[in-house]
Amino acid sequence: MESVLSVIAAIAASLFAFDLWRGYRLRPRPHVAAYATGMTMFAVATWALFIGVTFAWTGPIYRTFYLFGAVLNILFLALGSMFLVVGKRSGHVMTLAVGGFTAIAATLTLTVPFQQPLPDGGVPTDMFEAGFGPRLFAIIGGATGATILIVLALISLVRFWKKDRSIVWGNALILAGTMAAAWGGTGLALGEASGFALSLLIAVTLIWAGYRVASGRRRSGRQLQT
Repeated sequence: MESVLSVIAAIAASLFAFDLWRGYRLRPRPHVAAYATGMTMFAVATWALFIGVTFAWTGPIYRTFYLFGAVLNILFLALGSMFLVVGKRSGHVMTLAVGGFTAIAATLTLTVPFQQPLPDGGVPTDMFEAGFGPRLFAIIGGATGATILIVLALISLVRFWKKDRSIVWGNALILAGTMAAAWGGTGLALGEASGFALSLLIAVTLIWAGYRVASGRRRSGRQLQT
């Protein structure tokens, strides 16, 4: 089941990432670039998950899966919302913070040794020791990104409730998808991976649906808000 869910999520995330990058190429905007980067991370993580649960886990595959699926993806979605809702100045400040976080998290995730051998099947948990390491950064990244997205979604809701309900409902779907991804990533960091593949599939589906709902009137000049 995990293999089936992960390949479906990987295909959906890849198509969504392609859609976002195509939109960025046609009209370059920093929030679209951040969203596209976050969704590309979703795609990479879910393909790594599919390879791991279907064939066999290796060190590089698991580290790629953990870094992009449990540590970084939510923060980059939050960065996109920061650019869009608050503005470029705040977005650039957050970019510096996210860049520093990414450098440290990537270094730790790619170099910290495993405390036990990789299992033959399923989604590995507790591969890294607790403390200052990948598990801590997964919790920080997920919690911080989700908090930023919740606050900005509420701001956006107040701003657009009377102006355009499609943006409000789109925001609600995007927020629900992000929370599903944060739940899965935090659970993985805490050693619970039974629903991780399902959480990624739900997250990608809801975020993509929210993007489509909120940007459904692009032809009339409206922009996606989150």
